[in-house]
Amino acid sequence: MTAMTQTTESSGTATLLDRNRRFAGDFAAADLPVLPKLRTVMLTCADARVDPAHVMGLELGDAVVIRNTGGRVTPEVVQEVAALAFLVGQMEGSTPGRFELVLMQHTQCGAERFADPQLQGALKAKLGVDVSHVAITDHEQSLREDIQRLRDAPELPGHIIVSGLLYDVRDGTVREVIAPAPLAD
Repeated sequence: MTAMTQTTESSGTATLLDRNRRFAGDFAAADLPVLPKLRTVMLTCADARVDPAHVMGLELGDAVVIRNTGGRVTPEVVQEVAALAFLVGQMEGSTPGRFELVLMQHTQCGAERFADPQLQGALKAKLGVDVSHVAITDHEQSLREDIQRLRDAPELPGHIIVSGLLYDVRDGTVREVIAPAPLAD
């Protein structure tokens, strides 16, 4: 057995491929529609402890999930949501149906560390990466800021319903911080 084979057999990728073989063995979801069943897009953190399929009980085909550092609304998220909303509009015609965007941040988030000006400076100096726009000091305030970013984005249709949630990694509960409301409120 070569070193390459040993590495592959004990890798995370090998584990994932094995799990996929089991998943595909009884796969019965080939007819899922393109539009998610819950007509929902979730934006959440990339943190491995915050998988919305587990936290929110999502099934295959329920929602589109976007994950990034801190679950923050970035220009890339705005572009992605705008493209998805446009696609939905093209599929449905002149009367858009319900389209929800759920923002879900979480406690003990690594993006809280990005609020440290020394860490921000070190990342900028060493890697040229600016993390100030994803830094979190107060989750409720961050969620309000992110929803305002969405409201200020001219490319997003006002009928998108947006809400803000906070997941507690210590006890598994999700708390509604901002109730669902159309962007154009």
